[in-house]
Amino acid sequence: MQTVQRPTSAFVGASWAALAIGAIAFLIGLWNAQMQLNEKGYYLTLLLFGLFAAVSLQKTVRDRSEGLPVTGIYAGLCWVSLIAAILLLTVGLWNATLAPSEKGFYAMSFSFSLFAVVAVQKNVRDLGSLREPGLKPELE
Repeated sequence: MQTVQRPTSAFVGASWAALAIGAIAFLIGLWNAQMQLNEKGYYLTLLLFGLFAAVSLQKTVRDRSEGLPVTGIYAGLCWVSLIAAILLLTVGLWNATLAPSEKGFYAMSFSFSLFAVVAVQKNVRDLGSLREPGLKPELE
């Protein structure tokens, strides 16, 4: 029988708050930015792509650690997608006509969001697995 430890309410709340703060800060920055609409769309797409890639990679790594089958090509695509999102953001910011403080703001809120979405996905998976039959929750 597999044992799953329940994440604390504080950790779940902090994870969701971090994701909301990072993503909303990034989006507010885009909304207020003095850039063309196609540039805003580029950065918005990178945020969404990066968040999805981070969640997919975290799920893939966890599946493998739990002995669930994951194809090598899917795991590789997860890594390539996450690295591509980070590289595309880096190249975009490097070539952008933004102040260095604005570039740093986008880089930090993007990174913050990626880290937070991994924690949120972990919590969602842990809490979901506690509801599955055959799993015994560990006390906090």
